[in-house]
Amino acid sequence: MNLAGKKVLITGADGFIGSHLVERLIDTGAEVKAFCYYNSFNSRGWLEDLHLEKQSAYECLMGDVRDHAFVNNALKQVDVVFHLASLIAIPYSYQASRSYIDTNIIGGHNILQAALDQGVQKVLMTSTSEVYGTARYTPIDEQHPKQGQSPYSATKIAIDALTESFYKTYDLPVVTVRPFNTYGPRQSKRAIIPTIITQLLNGEKQIQLGALHPTRDFVFVKDTVEGFLKLAESDRSIGQSVNIATSQEISMEQLAQTIIQLIEPNASIQTDKHRLRPESSEVDQLLGSNELLKTFTNWAPQTSLEAGLQQTIEWFKQPEHLIHYKGNDYTL
Repeated sequence: MNLAGKKVLITGADGFIGSHLVERLIDTGAEVKAFCYYNSFNSRGWLEDLHLEKQSAYECLMGDVRDHAFVNNALKQVDVVFHLASLIAIPYSYQASRSYIDTNIIGGHNILQAALDQGVQKVLMTSTSEVYGTARYTPIDEQHPKQGQSPYSATKIAIDALTESFYKTYDLPVVTVRPFNTYGPRQSKRAIIPTIITQLLNGEKQIQLGALHPTRDFVFVKDTVEGFLKLAESDRSIGQSVNIATSQEISMEQLAQTIIQLIEPNASIQTDKHRLRPESSEVDQLLGSNELLKTFTNWAPQTSLEAGLQQTIEWFKQPEHLIHYKGNDYTL
């Protein structure tokens, strides 16, 4: 499928990955609808960070994926849907699990049902590497068992299964896109890389972190976005769940030390017990296989971890960006 000229809708367009995806889709020549979360401030989130020439290059819809009628109306005459809207913070899911059910499962179902009713040509549903839980083997491929180690991951496992059922029952052309740990400019401070960077840029000499032993497979946001686009273009991806991963891992301690060396070599790391997750909920290892993605497309990661971290740090150094991140408080 060639996306040029296609009417494309992105939910969660105001968020981290969504805003980068909007930018990239505009560049492809797609007719872009950006579905943003309704709020009384009329804020478009990170879409307001786009360059001026792109501010008028998309249509903005302010709504809520939990509202079926609004979603159904939003998907009228849409060719392709990228569904990214989700509650994703794992620690907050410990405190507000029902919110995750409402947004991730009911909201996801609304997208699937509306896409079926409106005859959408392709739906890309965003999953997460968290559905795998701690690796039972590596690299983790798409056949790895699912483990709901947090309420967040449990809701994503549920909507992944529902997505599969819509393909098998109704022949809805869907792809479950499963990014590993995406990072880069605009990411919220609930994630570890912005947490480390903002503490250092705010002058902290002791960086407060949670568990240091877990490992993750980090993907730069532009590479993640390219993975989405290539899966949208691939007919072979329909009905499949597909990882976006680099097939390289790094521990939280090694990651923190790398960022410290790039910003403030004299800083040190301290474990904050309030940031530790319940032992059985902590995912100890995520290292993804990208072989299936490479089978369907010519995707390959273009940005090394060090290069991606440097770009991310430079973005955070800009005062107009850092001001969005409130001090060194712990963000759930």
